[in-house]
Amino acid sequence: MKKGFTIIEVSILFVIFLIVAFLVAPLSLDDTMQAKNTSTWRSVQEDFSNIFYSINTQKEENNMEFSEALEAILSNEIKEDAKSYKIKYLDGTFPGNTYRFKDFKTTYSNATLAVKLFEQPEDEQLGLLMYDVNGQVGPNAWGKDVFGLKIYTGKFEPLCKDEPLSKQKQDCSKNGTGLCCSNYYLIGGSID
Repeated sequence: MKKGFTIIEVSILFVIFLIVAFLVAPLSLDDTMQAKNTSTWRSVQEDFSNIFYSINTQKEENNMEFSEALEAILSNEIKEDAKSYKIKYLDGTFPGNTYRFKDFKTTYSNATLAVKLFEQPEDEQLGLLMYDVNGQVGPNAWGKDVFGLKIYTGKFEPLCKDEPLSKQKQDCSKNGTGLCCSNYYLIGGSID
């Protein structure tokens, strides 16, 4: 009659536990990082929604154009210039010209931002703002750590704000671009 386990049986069981742990750990780390990035994006977006009082004050006091006032206000957030780097969509492809940015800046919170003002404003939209919540640290993908705002004369608005919820959710999947995550996570959309 056998009592207890042999060393081989214990070793096999230990190896199985290790394999399961190695398979599960990256998933939970990725979810934790995504939740942190989303939380940071929520607070950043709230800050940007309150910025237009400062822009209008700056314009009136210094007789500036909107773009100059926006640059002056954002300069208070900027620590230094940042190196250019590529940002990809969630599906792994790279954006076309509309969502490519130049002149990256590092903020005091070590995030990266870039502003693109349009030469010909589209439907009162003056431009786009890209915000990478964790700076140039990966994954550098829209909807993961990179989010965006449309710039209007009197407000910032998250990308895809007017899109149907179903489209926003689909865009935040592995097969989407991730652009709509800028709004989807703000309205309580879940991370899949």
